[in-house]
Amino acid sequence: MPHKQDIPHLEKTTAWLLESQTPSIRYFTLTRIKGLPEDDPEVSKARRTISSSPPVSMILAAQRPEGHWVDSKHIYSPKYRSSHWTMLQLIELGLEPENESLQKGAKSTLAVVQEGKTNYLRLQMTGFGCFWGDWLRYQLYCGKIEDPFVAQVIDFLCADLGRSGQCRYNSDLPCAWSVVRGLYGLALIPESSRDTKVKTAIQQGIRFLLEDYDLLEANYPANNKPHPLWDKLSFPIFYHADRLFVLRVLKDLNALDHPEARKTLRWLLEKQSSNGIWQGGSPLSDRTRPFMTKPDGIERWITLHALEVLT
Repeated sequence: MPHKQDIPHLEKTTAWLLESQTPSIRYFTLTRIKGLPEDDPEVSKARRTISSSPPVSMILAAQRPEGHWVDSKHIYSPKYRSSHWTMLQLIELGLEPENESLQKGAKSTLAVVQEGKTNYLRLQMTGFGCFWGDWLRYQLYCGKIEDPFVAQVIDFLCADLGRSGQCRYNSDLPCAWSVVRGLYGLALIPESSRDTKVKTAIQQGIRFLLEDYDLLEANYPANNKPHPLWDKLSFPIFYHADRLFVLRVLKDLNALDHPEARKTLRWLLEKQSSNGIWQGGSPLSDRTRPFMTKPDGIERWITLHALEVLT
């Protein structure tokens, strides 16, 4: 990984992030870039304001009393405003795990999938590793690791990573997006709680992303050429992935020292503009809930995530 002194404009860019009107960006900058502890007064102040300030306050205001968004029986649709996607968004925005509204959302999405009435929620079906990886992420974030159904999902994802995320929507080929989303979920299992099955699955997933194929080339099995979103830096993203998202997951797994990950980190550093900022896009912004406060632009989220993996 690059040393902090090798990142141009680091101090200036960090200060620019802290000028953000989005409390989540300030909180993550303080903790993930500056490395301040949770009990630091500045950190505590930033996190306290997340739930009561836009955009999180607006998202929580749209939650129904039962804990869901849009429809109590369909957590997956409509994309990307129903409960599943909204829960992903809230944890990306740094809402506290113990927040009552977030806990109600976790409970309601758990109840729906336990019923298993819709085909896309059947654990035994291939092609849904991306869904279950994301679902597991926010359930574990909310502290549901002891739930028996969560344990079933962990087993499913371990098996799915063993078959490299084979997906019916990718012509029954292995799927990199499914693999990285599976890792995204498993990454929140504390290392001390990972059994041999989970550790093996994580290593299989990392090997697929970095050794069996090339992250920079994104030459993963596909029924056509690599998806154009691999070449772009985007936020928010919900079931697909780009190189920056893969790096974020690899950091969660303490795997950024892998030679192929280091190669991609160098690529990311070269994407920095002369003013110290990373540019990116938001291809799903018109389909999801607001995720920042004006006058912030998407480049603040992209820059935050870039510095997160580079520092």
